Amino acid sequence: MRYELSDYEWTAIKPMLPNKPRGVRRVNDRRVLNGIFWVLRSGAPGRDLPATYGPRTTCYNRFVRWRQAGVWDQIMDALAAGHDTAVQMIDTSVVRVHQHGACISKNDHQDMGRSRGGLTSKIHAVVDTNGLPVHLALTPGEAHDNRLCSVLLNALPPQAMLLADRGYDADWIRELARQQGAWANIPPNEIAKILSASARICIARATWFFNKIKQCRRVATRYDKLAVNYLAFVKLASIRIWLRANESTP
Repeated sequence: MRYELSDYEWTAIKPMLPNKPRGVRRVNDRRVLNGIFWVLRSGAPGRDLPATYGPRTTCYNRFVRWRQAGVWDQIMDALAAGHDTAVQMIDTSVVRVHQHGACISKNDHQDMGRSRGGLTSKIHAVVDTNGLPVHLALTPGEAHDNRLCSVLLNALPPQAMLLADRGYDADWIRELARQQGAWANIPPNEIAKILSASARICIARATWFFNKIKQCRRVATRYDKLAVNYLAFVKLASIRIWLRANESTP
C-alpha cells in the first residue's frame, strides 16, 4: 500500500515508540501505525479503515493514547533536533473546518474561528532552511499571524536569521529574536509591495511545507472535532516529511 511506512521509516521510528513488555500482547505497532497513516493520507473516516490494519478502535485508541503520552511530540522533536539552524522561517496557513468537525459545543475552545467562508483553523509553523518543520501550533482561523510568536520563537538558535513576511512586522518580534542572539529579517509594511529576496525565500519554503502536509487530506480539511487530535495529525504529517527527507539524504 502506498501510504504505508517503508522499511527505512519503520526502522527509524520504531525505537521512539513506547515499550510494553508486560500484559496482553498488543496488535503489531507497525500495522497500527500504517492504519493511522492511511487515515491521515486518505482523509477517510476511521470506520472505513481496511481490515488489513486491524480493528479500527485499536488504531484510534492508540493514536489518542500516544498523543496523550506525548509520543508524537517526542518523535517530532527527535527528528527535528538535527535541523539546519542557520535560517528559521515562520508562517501560517488556514484550513477549512468540515461540518463533521464543527458539530461540537463551544467551538471557541477548539481553535475554530468563524470568518466569511465559515469555520476555519490556522496552522502556525516554524521551518528550517530546507522548509522542514521545527515547531507547530494551532489557533482559530481569524487569529493574527503573530499571535503565537512568543511561544514558537522562544528557542531560536543563536546567530540564526529569522525570516518572515509583513504579517510579522513588529518591533517586539525583532526584539524577541535579538534577546536570543538571533536577528529578524522582516520587510516593513511600507515596502510590502516590493518583497525583499529574503521574504520571497520565506514564502517559498513555508509554502512548500504547507503544500506537502496538505497532501494529507486529514490535514487539508479539518474533520476532527478536538483541536489536540487535529494538531496531532499535522505533526504526524510533519513526521512523515522528516522521515522521507532523512531517507533521501545520502
